[in-house]
Amino acid sequence: MASTAGATRRPYRDEAHAINARDVHFDFATVPMHYIPGEALATHIVNVMHLLLPEGERAMAQALAESLPYIDDERLREEVTGFVGQETMHAATHEAARTHLRSIGLDVDSYIGAIGWAVDRILGDHGLTGRAKEEWLKERLGLFAGMEHYTAVFGEWLLNAEVLEQKGMHPAMLDLVRWHGAEEVEHRSVVYDAFMHVDGSYARKARTALVASATLLPLFVLSAAYMYRKDPSPDKGRFWGWQFVSATRRKVIPSWTTFFTEIPRYLRPGFHPSQLGPMDTALRYLAHSPAARAAQ
Repeated sequence: MASTAGATRRPYRDEAHAINARDVHFDFATVPMHYIPGEALATHIVNVMHLLLPEGERAMAQALAESLPYIDDERLREEVTGFVGQETMHAATHEAARTHLRSIGLDVDSYIGAIGWAVDRILGDHGLTGRAKEEWLKERLGLFAGMEHYTAVFGEWLLNAEVLEQKGMHPAMLDLVRWHGAEEVEHRSVVYDAFMHVDGSYARKARTALVASATLLPLFVLSAAYMYRKDPSPDKGRFWGWQFVSATRRKVIPSWTTFFTEIPRYLRPGFHPSQLGPMDTALRYLAHSPAARAAQ
């Protein structure tokens, strides 16, 4: 498959930065149900990371691992391997947060099971062989490249959202989401470059980006609403829809319009994820994150 890769593949031989997994650990023992004080719905928007990402990141890591035999650029192979390690660590860490939230009363096991089943059914390898296997791998890489664009954009937002400190977000959860956001920025190019290497079709890139955007937005909103309904706290406030609008207006959560405004940038000819915001902020955070420093 590598022989048919698009002409826009990006060589990695001159890259100095290496992607590596960090063996981080977080102490969730004192994390309350609403760890962004007074912001029940905003807390559950963040909880979507703990609910959805472990399942999606496993599927993404599987697809990237399957792509390795088709990648003949040794530097890109190293980055893909590092990416798989980081995504595996993300999934494990969010599962630990999910376990803690379950222990204090947020029962979402049935929903998590449904999400896991759907991800396996939709984004698994389906046991295909030959040309069908290759085409389905290309399609999954295109989808994941589109999704990773949004995780990088939201990672930037998390790193710069001073409002989270101002609201008194629990430090363990704040470190968790910022560490994750920083690594999303750090490896923002890897899935895109893997897709371009094994395929590079603009038509597939455009189609899968639109599917990714149209899927992620309702999934995030509906999942947050589900967790709000399952929240047993008597002080969770007004109707979740109004809280969503209010939190967005006050910039406590990213704007849902991002799922539309980012499409033109991603689909612009000549776009590459390295054109997003500077990586310095992410690398500085990873150098000072309590959990990342402890891992060193």
